[in-house]
Amino acid sequence: MKLQLVAAGTGKRWVKLGVQTFLRQPLAFCGLFFMFMAVMSVLSLVPYLGNVLALMLLPGATLGLMVATQEASKGKFPMPLVLISAFRAGRERVRAMLVLGILYAIGFLLVLAVSALADGGKFAHLSLVGAPMTAELLQAEDFQLATLVSMALYLPLSLLFWHAPALVHWYGVTPVKSLFFSFVACMRNFWAFTVFGLVWMAVFLGVGIVMATLAALGGGPDLVAAVVFPSTMLVAAMFFTSLYFTFQDCFQSDEPPAP
Repeated sequence: MKLQLVAAGTGKRWVKLGVQTFLRQPLAFCGLFFMFMAVMSVLSLVPYLGNVLALMLLPGATLGLMVATQEASKGKFPMPLVLISAFRAGRERVRAMLVLGILYAIGFLLVLAVSALADGGKFAHLSLVGAPMTAELLQAEDFQLATLVSMALYLPLSLLFWHAPALVHWYGVTPVKSLFFSFVACMRNFWAFTVFGLVWMAVFLGVGIVMATLAALGGGPDLVAAVVFPSTMLVAAMFFTSLYFTFQDCFQSDEPPAP
């Protein structure tokens, strides 16, 4: 395994490969993504503990979608069991993935704890418990400040964990080292990831605007919600499909060794 530097335009290529791979097996990826979302949603129904458990499982679940992309890129049909690939890779790597999940949960909770200093915990309560989102809450200055603080702190956290699950699963890197290598890879390929993020942002906004406009022309707010939400989930599934290619290009190897 060796860190590889890529050009800024590679970020656009990652998006293209993600969309193309998704379109090869659209039903499979839609099913896997909605299974992924369903599990996270069910866990979040358990007060407090459920959200923490969902955070702990998120790195492993994300790895499952990356494995599905790897399978589809080889012309195979990704089966539902790929979602638990991280927990079928042997005791040592399963333990490492669980440690990674605990570290992610701790990091996310720390982000919310810092944001609570700005608004007294309203944003954190909304994120963990799912309190009603009112117009008054969204317009509150302290809540907006807490949101900005959370976004600023979550960015480095996401870079730490961007490649970490794949490094743990495919290369047997220890959890702490995987966080370091992930962060270095993202920073060394800063412009490629910047292009990657901007292109996906444009795609999300573009699809949302088009779907909302079409729905608004044909009906009321209920139709808008019914159209925009599934289309956004569809684009989100494509986004997760593209994650594997960011890892594949940032770390040079002939083939990730089997766990």
